[in-house]
Amino acid sequence: MNPSEKKIIPPEILLNGYRQGIFPMSESREDKSVGWYSARRRGIIPMDRFRISKNVKRIIRQERFECRVNTCFRTVMEACADRDSTWISELIINSFEVLHLAGHAHSVEMFDEKGQLSAGLYGVSLGAAFFGESMFKHVKEADKVALWHCHQILQQNGFELWDTQFYSDHLSQFGCIEISSEEYEERLELALQKEADFRI
Repeated sequence: MNPSEKKIIPPEILLNGYRQGIFPMSESREDKSVGWYSARRRGIIPMDRFRISKNVKRIIRQERFECRVNTCFRTVMEACADRDSTWISELIINSFEVLHLAGHAHSVEMFDEKGQLSAGLYGVSLGAAFFGESMFKHVKEADKVALWHCHQILQQNGFELWDTQFYSDHLSQFGCIEISSEEYEERLELALQKEADFRI
């Protein structure tokens, strides 16, 4: 079935939500609806504070994985949703696939030497803001390599806000910090006034 023929949240509604600092989540993979959420304390990764471990740097130097962008967007989303508990429903997958076709949702994909998808992440771009949504891995550390490539793309193309929605101890190892909703809104407003292309 063509993505446009499936039940979706229209791209303009999704983008309007992100402009307001809110994001959609479902209760389960089978959920037919979404709720819109925000956070009183918001997680972001400042461009100049991103970091990775020495081990991940070594893997990058060894070129164990090939980075591709936007070549299998839906597959990445489905892999992110493939867990015991998920907020990524079929409705969200279908909706973001249409948003991807409209040029506002992107995936960063890691392939091993055999051409197998090893890890990936996806998110939404709007202005000079990138809203990271989810990530997955089939191979140890490959997800961290994907994050590094995502940072390279954002930095090289002039993005100013890297939103992770929530702060977590896991994300803190990459430089994620927590800011107030008021500061987030200020940063978002500034980022939306500029343009940046998510491309490798």
